[in-house]
Amino acid sequence: MTDRFHEVGERILDALLAESPEWADDLGDHRYADRLSDHSAEGDARRAGVITDALGALDQIDDLLLPAADRVDLEMLRNRLSADLWQLTELRPQTWDPLDQLPGDALYSLVAGEDLPAEERLTALAARCRAVPDFLATARARLDEGPGMPKVHVQTAAAQARGVAGLLGGPVDALLEQAPGARGDVDPARRAAAAALEEHAAWLAARAEAANADPRLGARDHAARLWYTLDSELSQDALLTRAESDLLATEEAMAEAAAEFAGAPARPGQVREVLDRIAAESATDEHTIRPGCEEILAHLYARTRELDFATVPDHPVRVIPMPESRRGMAVAYCDPPGPLSPTPDRPTLIAVAPPPDDWPAERRASFYREYNADMLRELMIHEGVPGHALQLAHAAAYTGGTRLRRALLSGTFVEGWAVYAEEAMAELGWSEDPALNRRLRLMQLKTRLRMIINAILDVRVHAHGMTEAEAMALLTERGHQEEGEAAGKWRRAQLTSAQLATYYVGYQEVSQIVRDLRTARPQASRREIHDTVLAHGSPSPRHLRTLLGLG
Repeated sequence: MTDRFHEVGERILDALLAESPEWADDLGDHRYADRLSDHSAEGDARRAGVITDALGALDQIDDLLLPAADRVDLEMLRNRLSADLWQLTELRPQTWDPLDQLPGDALYSLVAGEDLPAEERLTALAARCRAVPDFLATARARLDEGPGMPKVHVQTAAAQARGVAGLLGGPVDALLEQAPGARGDVDPARRAAAAALEEHAAWLAARAEAANADPRLGARDHAARLWYTLDSELSQDALLTRAESDLLATEEAMAEAAAEFAGAPARPGQVREVLDRIAAESATDEHTIRPGCEEILAHLYARTRELDFATVPDHPVRVIPMPESRRGMAVAYCDPPGPLSPTPDRPTLIAVAPPPDDWPAERRASFYREYNADMLRELMIHEGVPGHALQLAHAAAYTGGTRLRRALLSGTFVEGWAVYAEEAMAELGWSEDPALNRRLRLMQLKTRLRMIINAILDVRVHAHGMTEAEAMALLTERGHQEEGEAAGKWRRAQLTSAQLATYYVGYQEVSQIVRDLRTARPQASRREIHDTVLAHGSPSPRHLRTLLGLG
């Protein structure tokens, strides 16, 4: 039965990758690098048939005859297939979300990727560029026939489309310097693609004012999205109740830490005063934020080894400005080599976005106060070491009977580990300097408030109709966020669903796994415990418990 499952699992994965060339590229499988996904109605029907057949094939596998690792892989694949089918046939974002039908990632992966030689990347890029006009025409047709678009999605997609058009200029010129013979094929294709992207951006901009669809999913669809995303039995209501209780407890801890930092008894308004003081003392700007992140990462590598926190893979990490085609969702992201990549040694990229150019001066200044030098320490722990960059390097080293575990990542585990790493590093200390440790502790508590509020915001916006005024009050008054950060989070809460809850749920579940593992293995060192947690790829926490024998 094991061999049968491996055969079926590999075949299903290949079918999914063929239907989603962009996802294949992201994973490092470039067999389909000259294609774009087919978002036509006919393509949707074909994809639904592929998924239905795949689910039927999995139903023929007797999971009771499989070892634990294969049972986990089977359930991870079943969850992915069920989620894809639900989204394709019920949520149907292809008919109302213009962000769902942009070719940015497909083009960016070829321009910026380092898996393939320049000549092969340019050949594939030209093919994809030639497909862009029809791809975008199909997107407009589907969106015109749909139920209507939310304004925030339209505005963000228009900005991203312009960013993708810009990607086809200087960055492609730089790539052509490595293979000038490809210019004759690439230049006409990229000019046509850039013109189509500008046309698409104008089409979106013209519809922005009239776009009045509600970006909220509603309680029913949000509950389904939450189920598939978290891969946890925690219900919508239980999540909200638990998060709001934890918010109160974290506010108390924050008040105590602020009083200790100030050297004065706790009083109303003190937390904000302390945070404003730290922000003023260590504010960044457009010239210091990137080098600051690089210096912090160098310290974190040394500190992680000094603490024997976990095995640190010998893998390069580089900080880059976030490409315009990927802005509008989050302030930073970690982009490791694809887990199926033929060149796994390419550097992990940590992209940091500057504030949007159209923000007024005061909102831009508030961004740099929010992401002051002390907050950047938290950001680099989360995105870098010992957070995402370290965890994903461990995950890429996992080997099993199939490629499934490397291809199917649980955001709940990935984000949960990164938040757990933030808390663990704050408890262990930034250095031997008590003053720096107190500042890190305050920033960690502030990001803990942010994490909890993320979950509350996600449920209340999509399931309970939370308004912008209510969200901004929660973010700025109880989360102590700067106005610019709060405005960005309100935007993100409308553009996404369920993902904001992965931080909180993942942190809770990963932290509990670490505690249970310490109890079960009292003689194990800190590094041994953490390496054990990281040794199984990126399964959802409930599956990790099975793999670790924790019940």
